[in-house]
Amino acid sequence: MEDLVIRDADVVDGTGADSYRADVVIDDGRIVAIVQEAAAAGCQRPKAVRELDAEGLVLSPGFIDMHAHSDLALLRDPDHSAKAAQGVTLEVLGQDGLSYAPVDDRTLDAVRQAIAGWNGPGDDIDFDWRSVGEYLDRLDRGIAVNAAYLIPQGTVRALAVGWEDRPATPRELDRMRQLVAEGMEQGAVGLSSGLTYTPGMYAEDAELTELCRVVARHGGYYCPHHRSYGAGALEAYAEMVELTRKADCPLHLAHATMNFGVNEGRAPELLALLDEALAAGADITLDTYPYTPGSTTLAALLPSWASEGGPREVLRRLADDATAERIRHDLEVTGADGCHGVPVDWDTIEISGVTSPELGDFVGRTIQRSSSLRGEAPWTTARRLLLDDGLGPTILQHVGHEENVRAIMRHRVHTGGSDGILHGAKPHPRAYGTFPHYLGHYVRELGVLSLEECVAHLTGRPAARLRLPDRGLVREGFRADLVLFDPRTVAAGSTYATPRTLPTGIPHVLVDGRFVIEDGRRTDVLAGRAVRRSPM
Repeated sequence: MEDLVIRDADVVDGTGADSYRADVVIDDGRIVAIVQEAAAAGCQRPKAVRELDAEGLVLSPGFIDMHAHSDLALLRDPDHSAKAAQGVTLEVLGQDGLSYAPVDDRTLDAVRQAIAGWNGPGDDIDFDWRSVGEYLDRLDRGIAVNAAYLIPQGTVRALAVGWEDRPATPRELDRMRQLVAEGMEQGAVGLSSGLTYTPGMYAEDAELTELCRVVARHGGYYCPHHRSYGAGALEAYAEMVELTRKADCPLHLAHATMNFGVNEGRAPELLALLDEALAAGADITLDTYPYTPGSTTLAALLPSWASEGGPREVLRRLADDATAERIRHDLEVTGADGCHGVPVDWDTIEISGVTSPELGDFVGRTIQRSSSLRGEAPWTTARRLLLDDGLGPTILQHVGHEENVRAIMRHRVHTGGSDGILHGAKPHPRAYGTFPHYLGHYVRELGVLSLEECVAHLTGRPAARLRLPDRGLVREGFRADLVLFDPRTVAAGSTYATPRTLPTGIPHVLVDGRFVIEDGRRTDVLAGRAVRRSPM
């Protein structure tokens, strides 16, 4: 007798096809039978040790978060309800070119400080790994949901070159190729870049192309946070399309937005660019989150020259009055490359988290608001925060446009990604709400996508990009990574005021056939493991 039968579910299978009513039978972590209502008429229904009545619920594949920042959260927080309660059964880590493998002792310390705003300083984590394979082995000890990993190009460059703004030498490029090849062989699914973050932004296209060729040979894909989402956004997208064409490497565009006032209403131009490349044979996908603000670290806005040399050099420059004035001019007048070439509007920069508790009063306020309360210039406030919190503050950046968000999510190569930063007192609500927000707001309330279409964007399509042969669909023989939700009530609970509120309407989530969410509550199951790249 099998482990579980889910009875009378409305199956939305992840392909985009119409839903159907069925009993779904699970045994030993896999779907072993799907008995549709018509086929079951007059026949004995399947039996199992346990039966779950799914009347009125949709059964779909578990959601795949194509852009997650849970690199330490999965180790720190076994509960991980932020993602499990959304129906997420797989996250893709190692994003934006900065993460914790491959490293040595020297680069690990610098990376930890550089992205403390994303993941916290990590003082509570035993960093007992250095290579990509060792990090994946650490995940295999048991985590709440599954995780795949992208090799972070900025971390690779820090290890081989350092944090200097210069071309790599031939020997350094060979070392980077070797590190990428080793990471792919150890199970990574591709390569990420953060081309507005140091040190990744110091790489020229020729260097990136060489690394992408290595990734392509191993069956992976390139996932860039490209050089601009603002003044040079379309040019930056085109650059990535051309780069991967030369490398013959699949391209997945991270958080593919068109932001700032210069790009209002310009999503159709981006989509036309992508359609032209797709028609010419390019292999392109993208992900977005269903919200208008972005989120990153406050330090990320700084000009690249101010970040050369790593976090310690950044703090030294900020402490020097003359250098700090140069930074201010680039931010407020010129438009720093870290701020996508657009002069910063401090009224759009809201502090979402700090690492020092004594700075908590700044959280939830814009830089402009805090500076007004303090009777000082906005840059004075921002500089004080960066120095006093050791580059730790995270921000919401209110620079998006709803019409762009809707247009891009409709595209045939679109997938879902939360870009969720879980650290900080008031994180972006996308960290806790992305997937139910798609289903509740954009499907049920607005009708931007049909239910079947949206589920395909969140399951089958990302699984295909990741080259997962047995995940992402409700199909016999596939892994039983599944979610049951009520299409009438599913909704994000998280808001900008209460960003850590869990969603509603998602009573059951299974990872590898085991309940991680049951009757709306987190169980103690840690069924997640590292999902390694499938051999070519």
